[in-house]
Amino acid sequence: MGSTHRICHIELDEKTIIRRNADIDHERRVAIFDLLEENSYQPLDELPDNYAGPFRLVLRMEDNRLVMDLYSAEDNQQTRKLTIITLPLTLLRRTIKEYFQICDSYFSAIKSASPRQIETIDMARRGLHDQGTEILRERLGEKVKMDFITARRLFTLICVLQIR
Repeated sequence: MGSTHRICHIELDEKTIIRRNADIDHERRVAIFDLLEENSYQPLDELPDNYAGPFRLVLRMEDNRLVMDLYSAEDNQQTRKLTIITLPLTLLRRTIKEYFQICDSYFSAIKSASPRQIETIDMARRGLHDQGTEILRERLGEKVKMDFITARRLFTLICVLQIR
């Protein structure tokens, strides 16, 4: 946790989240907690004053694009914006849609399916999550260097923002 190349605070633009339920809120809280516990996040463009981190990150949706507002950690009022990273979600949209479908199946299965059925659905869910993570890392590769675990948790949060 000593590295400056990390996210020290993250929030989702609450205006962007349309639908909520207990499962979604739980996934969001776990992803944020885990992300803040351990992550590696290094913007590749030069930042003002050669700022190297740690970073405060606000995720939001704008015109079907993911927008990451990046702030310095020392400014609690978010007035020192360092940069904005945008990502069209076109290539992720199908994976996100399939991920939502399998998550719905998973949450339904937990209530009544056999352990074997739940495990099978969960394996498919994790596979789609990993696929989305790899697409995210590839699409952000020229803008941000991050490890797989960080990208995986960000993918979860992007999905939360995409729920309609």
